[in-house]
Parts: sequence; C-alpha cells; structure tokens
Amino acid sequence: MGAAAAIFGCEGVNLSLGGRQILKDVSLQVRRGEVLGLIGPNGAGKTSLFEVLSGRYVAQSGRVTLDGADVTREGLVARSRLGLARTYQSPAVPAALTVGETFRAARLAYAPARSRHEAEWAARLVNLTVPWDRVAGSLDTFDRRKLLLACLMLRRPKVLLMDEPASGLINTEIDELDLLLRTLVDEYHLAVVVIEHRLELLDALADRVNVLNLGEMIAEGAPGEVFRNPAVRAAYFEGAA
Repeated sequence: MGAAAAIFGCEGVNLSLGGRQILKDVSLQVRRGEVLGLIGPNGAGKTSLFEVLSGRYVAQSGRVTLDGADVTREGLVARSRLGLARTYQSPAVPAALTVGETFRAARLAYAPARSRHEAEWAARLVNLTVPWDRVAGSLDTFDRRKLLLACLMLRRPKVLLMDEPASGLINTEIDELDLLLRTLVDEYHLAVVVIEHRLELLDALADRVNVLNLGEMIAEGAPGEVFRNPAVRAAYFEGAA
C-alpha cells in the first residue's frame, strides 16, 4: 500500500528494552475507513508496537506518522490531540465514579469542554444502555469497554488502536462488537488497528492482517490469505499449540 494512502503508520521501527531487541524494522500502514488486524504469538511484540505507536515508548529508530505529520517524538497527549485514541486489553474504569461522573470527567478533559449532549450521543453510538447513576466499577466487561470507547469517541478520533477488545467477551457480545466497530469505520471513517487472538472476529472484521513473530513482520494480506500462509501457521498456530 502506498504511503500517500495511509492516515497512520510506522516505518522501520526498532525497539530494544533491557538490552533485548523487541521490534526489528517493523512497518505498517492503515487507511482511513480500514480495519487492520495485528496477530502473532505471545511475546511477538504486538503490545510493544502499540506502545511505540501511541507514544508511550520511543523507538531507537524509525518514524511514526499521523495524518501527514511526523509524530515520532511526540508523546501520548500530543498524539491524542492530533486524533489518536487507544484502548487496552484490561478495561480499567474509574471504579468509584458513576457512569455519569466518568462521562463528565471525559467531557471536561477537553478545551473547550464537550457537552452532556455529546456524551449522550457517544453512549448511544456504542449502545451503552446502563443507568448513568450506576457505579462504573460494577459494570460487566463489555459495558466497561463500551464506556471507555464512548469516552474516546468524544474526541472524534481519526485513528483507533484496540488491544484485544474481544477479551473476556462471550460470542453474542463479540458479534455486537463486530457490528459496532464496523459502524465506527463505515460511518465515521476511522482507521482501526486491532490486536486480537479471536481470529473469527478478525476474519469477519479486518480488511487486512499483519503478522508479527519475534519482533519481525512476517506476513501481510487479506485475513483468509494470511491465515493459510505456511510461515504464519508455523509461527502462530503451531507455535501457540
């Protein structure tokens, strides 16, 4: 895929932590309105790559670009202001706050602040139907994920990084997640990069899949094509087994 078509990506990223090389010349790109899956066995470097992409880690070499700007040396806050959002594998919410108080904190994090009407729009967008006076820490896993995603959507992000969004969900919830993410991509033209072990979700949702193994990108293509790749099966499926 040509670099001009991408809204977000990285080129030639090398990352070492504690004297060990975690990422080796890693590149990926995602277009607006596209879902890119990222898979690989445990320890492949997927979450470390997300740390570099989001600005938590600074790689030893390589560059990260967002909407035409080089953000390699920008941190989390600057990238967020430019339109990058991220979710984590564990949906940690403010345990003592209510849903309404959580939305209020998210609204007031902006200058200018977002309105309650916008928070209500975000809640409807992700189909979060719980009472707003309910304590956020009492929500089930899926509703926590919805609450966090709704707070992110208040920013109207351009790019969304999601780390195992199906973790802890049952099959009916995964089906709803699939429809929700497709709505965000189709109607709001988000570019989404998803780390996910539930390959049935990626098969249904992703336009392309990239595969990391031992810190190196070993395959890229349509989900079915990638899942049948002998190198991928050896590294991911057989290695996981």
